[in-house]
Amino acid sequence: MSTYQWERFVQAFQHFNWNDYLVPLGIFVFFLVFRKIFTTYIFKLILRLSRHTKTELLTNILLAFEKPLRLFWVVIGTYLALIALPFPLIAVKFVEHIYRSLIIIIIGWGLFNYTGANSSIFFNVARRIDLDENSMLVPFLSKILRFIVLAVVFVVLIDEWGYEISGLIAGLGLGGLAFALAAQDTVGNFFGGIIIITEKPFKRGDWIETPSVEGTVEDITFRSTKIRTFSDSIVTVPNSTLANEPITNWSEMGKRRVTFNLGVSHSTTREVLEKSVKSIEHLLRNHEEVHQDLILVRFSEFGEFGYEIFVYYFTKTTAWAEWFRIKEEINFSIMEILAGEGISVAFANVLMENDSQEIEMVHMNHRKKEEGTSSAES
Repeated sequence: MSTYQWERFVQAFQHFNWNDYLVPLGIFVFFLVFRKIFTTYIFKLILRLSRHTKTELLTNILLAFEKPLRLFWVVIGTYLALIALPFPLIAVKFVEHIYRSLIIIIIGWGLFNYTGANSSIFFNVARRIDLDENSMLVPFLSKILRFIVLAVVFVVLIDEWGYEISGLIAGLGLGGLAFALAAQDTVGNFFGGIIIITEKPFKRGDWIETPSVEGTVEDITFRSTKIRTFSDSIVTVPNSTLANEPITNWSEMGKRRVTFNLGVSHSTTREVLEKSVKSIEHLLRNHEEVHQDLILVRFSEFGEFGYEIFVYYFTKTTAWAEWFRIKEEINFSIMEILAGEGISVAFANVLMENDSQEIEMVHMNHRKKEEGTSSAES
């Protein structure tokens, strides 16, 4: 502040008169009232008219700047009220810098809102490159643009307050090498995230499995990917790790497999076994929720503890809970088929006990025959 301005400032306080402050106060109150009218009526009217235009650009800009505009009218009202004061407070450089900084922040705030993940910019991009609505490219790009907006606002604010930007940039350039060496993992995670986004091995909501984690994808950031496991915990995996691992995307299944070996007792006859195999296949062929492309029910092996029937089919649903329900329903039906044919399911401990009983009976019969033979000879 110059000497002349300071003298005017002191003189204004020496000749203090309440009438001199009514006009500034009236200006401030007017803008507060206008702010209320603008946000309640005028803004909504402009927004309604903008929805009738061919493009959504104006509508999205208005929505992004809705809250910043509320602050804008307060800032303008305060600024004009200070100008109307009898002393030149607005001429003070510090106050001038504050108001310029507030305008920069308001503009940056609006641009930050406009670059949100729900912005029409990203929806138009997604439509043009045929992206799925759950693709993580949109929020990823949104975060990058928001970071750029914040960086630009920060640099402009630094320049507004008189700091030398060229010196700051030079300092960043000199420290760039040291920063890059210290942040190799961070840079690797960032580019790993870009690889995941561009190659699209999965999207948000997919069930994936890697050597390090299994669960549902929730979000991807600059550094890491968040995965919710089936125990309902969140695992944060660095993008560089995830990008270098084999990823199994179970959500991409068009159908879901069920396969198992069914062991039956050695005492089962061929006719009964063959009839049971055909009955199980008939069950699967006529089940509404079983995919009919590939169904295998075959007597496969002579197992150590029983005959083994190989069962292989797919369910139409890939949902985990539904898959389990169908599998259980079919298992119960197979149990009924086996029970109807008088077949017992083979378990190692039961069959070992049965086999020992059969061996015991063979020995007893053998002894009886030997006793009968010896008595006949005598």
